[in-house]
Amino acid sequence: MPERASYAPGTPSWVDIGTDVASAKTFYGGLFGWDSMEAGPPEETGGYGFFLKDGKLVAGYGPQMNPGPPVWSTYVSVADTDDTIAKVTAAGGAVLMAPMDVMTAGRMAVFQDPGGAFLSIWQPRDHPGAQLADEPNTFCWAELATRDVEGSKAFYDQVFGWGEVTHGDGGTAYTEFQRDGQPIAGMMSMQPGMEEVPPHWLVYFSVEDTDATMAKAQSLGGSLVFGPMDIPQGRFAVLADANGAAFGVIRLTG
Repeated sequence: MPERASYAPGTPSWVDIGTDVASAKTFYGGLFGWDSMEAGPPEETGGYGFFLKDGKLVAGYGPQMNPGPPVWSTYVSVADTDDTIAKVTAAGGAVLMAPMDVMTAGRMAVFQDPGGAFLSIWQPRDHPGAQLADEPNTFCWAELATRDVEGSKAFYDQVFGWGEVTHGDGGTAYTEFQRDGQPIAGMMSMQPGMEEVPPHWLVYFSVEDTDATMAKAQSLGGSLVFGPMDIPQGRFAVLADANGAAFGVIRLTG
């Protein structure tokens, strides 16, 4: 895909991870061939930096702030962070980080949906989002795992104006969130056996070979969480990196 210069409001546009930075650079550099670059002097950026593929920004990293295992965070591009947070509150969500300017890069906030999943929003200024996406070794999909599918449909429609199409029935049904009739994210119901796992958004990266990526991740100290499994869209697996952060990988069929 050509370099991305912008993302329409309501579209996932960026992912980053709060973690042990040095080991994350080693793991993801080895797994995806990513280079890294500091965003600026640490006293100004808090240690934030960028992962790059072919010199283009594909993801971010920074020191871990949350308790428990590190996590990949998804950011949805919005036209107005403050207006979106007002909609979050009106729809029953909780604001975890109030709108704040990130120097001249953009304006962000973090919220928790009524089901318990965390999501970030990004009003772009100098930084529109990932410069490469939807190609091997870049971000390609975000997926909500929730215990309240119908409530989540209503919430995200109110906040982002997302429509949805659900495929299948019962516990295995899969919902595609859509913007202007195009799928932009997914949702599934959390199944028995996941009682200890909180609702969450999972980041997926496109890969050329799911099984080879699994093997490489394990050789770098990561682990297999689920899969691999073949679905109409491709072959996917869920992995954890060497620090325990979960992420998905998928070889897309088209």
